[in-house]
Amino acid sequence: MLRITELRLPLNHAEDALRPAIVARLGVADTALSRFNVFKRAYDARKKSAIVLIYTVDCELAPEADEATVLQKHAGDPHIRPSPDTSYRFVGHVPADYFAADTAAGGKHRPLVVGFGPCGIFAALILAQMGLRPIVLERGKEVRQRTKDTWGLWRQQQLNPESNVQFGEGGAGTFSDGKLWSQISDPRHLTRKVLAEFVKAGAPDEILYVSKPHIGTFRLVSMVEKIRADIVALGGEIRFEQRVTDVLIEGKGEQRHIRGVTLASGETLRADHVVMALGHSARDTFTMLHERGVYMEAKPFSIGFRVEHPQGVIDRARFGPNAGHPILGAADYKLVHHASNGRSVYSFCMCPGGTVVAATSEPERVVTNGMSQYSRNERNANAGIVVGIDPADYRQLPGSGPVNPLDGMAFQRVWESRAYELGGGGYLAPGALVGDFIKRQPSRTLGSVEPSYKPGVHLTELAAKDRPVLPHYVLDAIREALPAFERQIKGFSMPDAVLTGVETRTSSPLRMTRGKDHQSLNVKGLFPAGEGAGYAGGIMSAGVDGIEVAEAVGRAMLATA
Repeated sequence: MLRITELRLPLNHAEDALRPAIVARLGVADTALSRFNVFKRAYDARKKSAIVLIYTVDCELAPEADEATVLQKHAGDPHIRPSPDTSYRFVGHVPADYFAADTAAGGKHRPLVVGFGPCGIFAALILAQMGLRPIVLERGKEVRQRTKDTWGLWRQQQLNPESNVQFGEGGAGTFSDGKLWSQISDPRHLTRKVLAEFVKAGAPDEILYVSKPHIGTFRLVSMVEKIRADIVALGGEIRFEQRVTDVLIEGKGEQRHIRGVTLASGETLRADHVVMALGHSARDTFTMLHERGVYMEAKPFSIGFRVEHPQGVIDRARFGPNAGHPILGAADYKLVHHASNGRSVYSFCMCPGGTVVAATSEPERVVTNGMSQYSRNERNANAGIVVGIDPADYRQLPGSGPVNPLDGMAFQRVWESRAYELGGGGYLAPGALVGDFIKRQPSRTLGSVEPSYKPGVHLTELAAKDRPVLPHYVLDAIREALPAFERQIKGFSMPDAVLTGVETRTSSPLRMTRGKDHQSLNVKGLFPAGEGAGYAGGIMSAGVDGIEVAEAVGRAMLATA
């Protein structure tokens, strides 16, 4: 097959215009084109009055057409090439009797996967598809009960520390925009495997070709359940409300090897291969692993606010007269500003037509995040506006040398507790109007933008000298960035847009460093994975990392098959 890239057509082209455009681009007769498939569809909105759709198309020529001749004809054209092979290939499959022997007599322990967010889901799925019958340990509840508990916080101000936006089946990605795109390098097309499994589980086929696919929370719930059922059907086991409280490590020095885990119930599970797909909020588990000597290091992350604008303001700024077009949908944005104090300010996890959600997992702390449904038809757009910080910013004790890997969590907790205090309790979030924030004054009343955060927003002064909601260097950088973003998105610094605090869990504050074999640097058999381990950021990258870690586990176990 041949692949054409950068095939451009007007936004409002006729439904049947693509085939003649392909034929003309290849310079062949219409009869020479057997069939074609749209691999990707993006858009170029730089000229708002003349938005262009950009297609990547895979084409199969008729038998009488000579593909090699067509390629030779376009030898100097980088946009006509053979289609790459995007199919997924397993690293192997274990024999049917792999687990037949009694483990006490030298048989094999089943691999454990700790955490059932996007990374854990795909690690477990690949392991199950290889015949390795993983046991998944998820501290939270199954996804539908977890959804009820999450609504309990949003509507009744009641937090369940083990079942919330962060913990439970599906991970934090379940309560998000359901974004299924990533900027990671993907030479093996593993994102295609992730998308294919989502379609198999009930996602719309369009996620395979639109440039920025998304699903939304409601659809993710049923999809997660279907993937869980596939894992179980293949011999896997999913155990909910099973919090890991300890790890069993044998040996000393470079000979240390994991031998299992202990659960909060007191039960011990033996295993020689454990995938730690914790997510970025498993603070107690990180502390336990650090105490057990598992190598980890502090890493940069970002903190800031959620900002809300009317979605129509963003649509008009991005698409002009084409705002509201069904192909374009609700507009998003991606913004960066380098502030005069040396800090970088950028938009994060932008949710078109969505809501700001309460995302804490610890009592008397406030954390915000963003979420959208598949329709993206809520009145407001929201995004994190966050500032990058380094380990040196959050060192807890004076001195030099490496920063304690747990210091980032302590830093996050300070500002999450401050947000709870300034919000007035009850998990209300502190907020302010953009105009007041820029003028360094408290907000008293709302304007045209109604904040979507539940349980609710308490308007206040976010930058009080003695009790700021975030460090002053973060507040100063955001104050400078908002008018700068106005130059890219007209209306961005509108006076009655709303800032809601605080956004602290953009990524993990530490990295559980691993080697090329995906195993911990100092504990063999322990496979740090996903966002909590510092190796992903979002559903797609976490899913891909889960696949790669599962393959590493598979190679290690197949070597002893």
